[in-house]
Amino acid sequence: MSGVGFVLRAEARLSVGATSGMRSAAQGIVWIGVFVGVCVAPLAFALIGASRTGQGFWTDFSVALGFVGLALMGLEFALVARVRAVAEPFGTDAVVQFHRQIGYVGLSFVVVHVALSGPGVFGAFGLAELPWRARFAVLSVVALLALAVTSVWRKRLRLSYEVWQVVHAVTATFAVVAALVHVLLVDHYIDSAWKKALWTLMTAAFVGLLLWIRILRPLRLRRRPWSVERVIAERGRITVLVLRPRGHDGLRFEPGQFAWITVGGSPFAVTAHPFSLASSAEEHGTLSVAVKALGDFTTAVAATKPGTTVYVDGPHGVFSIDQYEGPGFCLIAGGVGLVPALSMLRTMADRGDLRPVVLLSAHPDWDSIPFREELDELATRLNLTLVHVLEQPPPGWSGERGYVTAETLRRHLPAAGPRLQYFVCGPNAMLDAMEATLPQVGVPLDRIHTERFTWV
Repeated sequence: MSGVGFVLRAEARLSVGATSGMRSAAQGIVWIGVFVGVCVAPLAFALIGASRTGQGFWTDFSVALGFVGLALMGLEFALVARVRAVAEPFGTDAVVQFHRQIGYVGLSFVVVHVALSGPGVFGAFGLAELPWRARFAVLSVVALLALAVTSVWRKRLRLSYEVWQVVHAVTATFAVVAALVHVLLVDHYIDSAWKKALWTLMTAAFVGLLLWIRILRPLRLRRRPWSVERVIAERGRITVLVLRPRGHDGLRFEPGQFAWITVGGSPFAVTAHPFSLASSAEEHGTLSVAVKALGDFTTAVAATKPGTTVYVDGPHGVFSIDQYEGPGFCLIAGGVGLVPALSMLRTMADRGDLRPVVLLSAHPDWDSIPFREELDELATRLNLTLVHVLEQPPPGWSGERGYVTAETLRRHLPAAGPRLQYFVCGPNAMLDAMEATLPQVGVPLDRIHTERFTWV
């Protein structure tokens, strides 16, 4: 590719990235407005004409908390419905973190609502002695508590990811349905036409989300199956599945994005797993997914046979060099976090993109570095500074030791370091450290982008 051709294509990509960023910011403002509106709208049930003689402030206050808590419970479904238009303005990491935090807030609102609704509700939880409206309230709270406990202490309870997904989906759905029935039975809060219309709209939105998640999206995926073409064992207990589209034109994505993968099962299965795409975004015949054996499903992937049917829900995420302008990039990867970085490098090589890239690849030892030979080959085709950081280096090792630190960064970043875009992917401890360290070496916060693999 000629130098002029590369410059024109690079400028076009940067222009598209700037336009995309402005559009995402506008979309983000719209979604924040929608979120606030959905939370505030239910207050109309409790604050406008709902008070009855002798009811008092605290009862009305508890009802307000209950309605807002219910709205937050419904929004939780929207945040994890894998709707790209919702996640793209903020990034998947931010959406998942927000999902977790408003889960705590919503649970608190609902618990306080039940506590303030009368001492009989918590009277040893004697369901047989309670009216049906109170029984459904208690059942909803119990389901929410079970959901919270199994999520926060999943590993302590030794729940596999697959079992947790089923438990999470069932308890969340049951909690919301029980809460909806509770509101219907306490009918004096929806006794006017406009309240019934608003309540119907909210209920329809919740049902629509369930239909999308459990029926419509799986039907769409069923029409676009993939087949496993090759299974490749890689260092670091990583298995690469090379997939080929069956009866469709494949998947277009940006380097660094991920997809939800279902291997050998039905698209209607509750369990799917998120994995980064390892392929170059310029490769359109096949799709590569790299999976590290960490237990449960990920360990069994190595036994996958060629010809196995796979369903791919994606692409998702904004962890991509195509999303942000910059004169170059710094990629900081730990363990299997190297996979999205590899996708970015493969894509840059296929595009002839010669912007400078620094890759700091952190691993336990020399034999655990995946794709090692390919990284060396990519360094000959790209303007790439490749730095391996080893916790347990071999004898005679002259490279970086231990962990990626501020001193490590200062030794290898170019003079234009603060102007680069930084992409960090790996274990949570590494991401926490880098989010604290990068600003210390002069990197602006808006140039630091992270991808966390541990969401639960």
